[in-house]
Amino acid sequence: MKQSFRPFRAAIFGLVLAAMASCATPANISYFQDAVNDTTLTPAKAQPIRLKPMDQISVIVNSRDPQVTAMFNLPYYTTRIGEAQTLTSMAGTGSSLTASNSISGYTVDSNGYIDFPVIGPILVADRTREQTAEHIKELLIESRQIKDPVVTVEFMNLGFSVLGEVTRPGRFKIDRDRFTILDAIGLAGDLTINGQREDVTLIRHDGKKDHIYKINLLDARQMYASPAFYVQQGDVIYVTPNDKRRREATVNGNNVRSSSFWVSIASLATSIAVLIFK
Repeated sequence: MKQSFRPFRAAIFGLVLAAMASCATPANISYFQDAVNDTTLTPAKAQPIRLKPMDQISVIVNSRDPQVTAMFNLPYYTTRIGEAQTLTSMAGTGSSLTASNSISGYTVDSNGYIDFPVIGPILVADRTREQTAEHIKELLIESRQIKDPVVTVEFMNLGFSVLGEVTRPGRFKIDRDRFTILDAIGLAGDLTINGQREDVTLIRHDGKKDHIYKINLLDARQMYASPAFYVQQGDVIYVTPNDKRRREATVNGNNVRSSSFWVSIASLATSIAVLIFK
């Protein structure tokens, strides 16, 4: 009689093991798992952000003669309650509303030029921010408009998008020249617990075609060596959901894999066994 219950006991034992396995701690959560103390990582060669058509930049010219430089600087505008108003129109209104001032910008046209005051069209496409500032400075000196110009160029609308299993998906602004994939993920609030750290996709358009890069956040060496380590304007970063998240998209799709399910099964099997062997 006892021998006939051996298969049943084996089944109970298997259910208990399955329940224990379902409670195991996943190993693919922590970043940089190949890194040890004093690990030296060499990132891929930094690719400075180069201007492209439809990018927007601000250009500010300064010199010892503010009256001369004023004609090269676009006017500031004030945003109040979602509407743009010039500073002159705000004067004398007596409004107590807080207004934030911003400088107008230049949009790079389809041929890669901006239309600069007095100088005229200036080719800026495929130039870095520093190269653009130096080029405008040289043109101002050559035209004998200003002897000692100081030119500052800043990005305005350059950004990237983060989608998938992150805390705050959306579009974010690039505010400096060297912006890494870690900076991008940080702005998006980091990956959720359901994001696959070893399967992050970056899509980049070079003006002619799209390039797809796969990034493994668990492998620090692979991540740092990737051409996608430095983010470019227009990049789209997608974090793949894990199996648990994908199963949640179906009705009761995650019940069979959940720890509570297997604990319930094991508890039921134990209760049945107690009743049988009484």
